[in-house]
Amino acid sequence: MTASLPEVELTEIEVISGRSRIPGLNAMRATSGFQRGMLLAGGIIVAFFVVLAVFAPLIAPYGFNDASSGGVDFQTLQAPSAKHWFGTAVGGEDVFSQVVYGAQTALEVIILAVALSIVVGVPLGLLSGYFGGWLDRVLVLVSDALFSFPSLLLAIVIVISISNGSSSKTGGIIAAAVAITVVYVPQYFRVVRNATVAAREETYVEAARALGASPFAIMTRYVFSNVVQTVPVIATLNAGDAILTLAGLGFLGFGIEPSSGAEWGYELQMALSDTEACIWWTGTFPGLSIVLIVVGVTLVGESLNDVLNPLLRTTKVTQVVLPKRAPDTGESA
Repeated sequence: MTASLPEVELTEIEVISGRSRIPGLNAMRATSGFQRGMLLAGGIIVAFFVVLAVFAPLIAPYGFNDASSGGVDFQTLQAPSAKHWFGTAVGGEDVFSQVVYGAQTALEVIILAVALSIVVGVPLGLLSGYFGGWLDRVLVLVSDALFSFPSLLLAIVIVISISNGSSSKTGGIIAAAVAITVVYVPQYFRVVRNATVAAREETYVEAARALGASPFAIMTRYVFSNVVQTVPVIATLNAGDAILTLAGLGFLGFGIEPSSGAEWGYELQMALSDTEACIWWTGTFPGLSIVLIVVGVTLVGESLNDVLNPLLRTTKVTQVVLPKRAPDTGESA
């Protein structure tokens, strides 16, 4: 007589633990259905623009400011064709090349801005949340003051203050990145501070204090790893906001100097007058690039939030069928 054991359900998180130490693969395995589709679609879109940015000189057929090739001037406001895939702008520049180099500018600014925001905001949040007192009150006051300003207006003020009329691409990128950093540092500061305030009263922190660990050791070895779990999610979502902020600066004329680097927001501003003449391609492709990359980054951020946030995490259930029990012959050992 044979007997079969009932099917045992194990969560995918339990099944995949230990399979791979690559965070991206574990994040992908921890998702399913629509959530996995969001993460995959967002990753593909972001990867596409990263490839455009990294290999811009090889992908773009012309320079972003080139209005001629081989001594022959391009026709201005030419519709999309085999020679100019996205058409040409009012000055004869190839729109496709401008879009490609605009991805490079956006990637440089966003990476620098997010990195600076994390480097400044996370340590300040740790110090403020752990020590409290007057330091905490001062930092919270400054953070609230920065929050009270509209983000784009604050970025414009910062750019005007530090640009000093610099016409180089490097100077423009640094100015834009610092402006975006000032806007987003308070977000990292407040999230990390609130998590640190809760973590500093935990039992493991009290035990570390009782063993004589220094405040620096406690913050770096015990508190830090428990309060920065949401930082990757915030960084991903802020990257999308930062792209919009950069585009807003360029649209208003406070972004990268047009002669030193391509910028999608500035291209949109230049295309405003073209819409009256039913010339759609000069503004459509830069605008579509902004929308696509923001959607891609947002999809990745929302998916990571669902995976990393224990309150939102949805586990994938996989049925594991155990092997059948061997027949009982009735013989005693």
